[in-house]
Amino acid sequence: MNSTPRRILLAATAILGAYVGIWAAFFPGSFYDAFPGFGLAWVSVDGPFNEHLIRDVGGLYLGLTAASIAAILARTAAPGRVVGLGWAVFGAIHYGYHLLHLEGSAIDIVGNVVSLGISLALGVLLALPARPVVVTPVSAAPAALAAPAASVSEATR
Repeated sequence: MNSTPRRILLAATAILGAYVGIWAAFFPGSFYDAFPGFGLAWVSVDGPFNEHLIRDVGGLYLGLTAASIAAILARTAAPGRVVGLGWAVFGAIHYGYHLLHLEGSAIDIVGNVVSLGISLALGVLLALPARPVVVTPVSAAPAALAAPAASVSEATR
């Protein structure tokens, strides 16, 4: 079964993916100059503007967003785990690059490392198997659970 916590994690990836994806795919110049917003600029410090590359990044994020939304709607956990694997692989490579290329102010570096770390962690958490549901068979139930039934039968004698 697809649990509520898994759906919440998937929703977080969908929101993250939509934020980055829509901005990069449809407004690449603005994305280059002003991503992630809030007065910070993380992309322009890394080299010259490349519209093709930025739109491709937007497409990648929108693809992950679509997969996250589909997994939210799934009845089982398996699609969410597969989507999590995709986010984790992408996140590990993306995070690794930025750890090796720390650029910008201290606020930029911390923001970059924390936000990309969260993105990676979401993917890893989603890829983990669901906790198994343990069902105790009635025959293995403790005697205390069976006691009320015995007392009822004794009362009817």
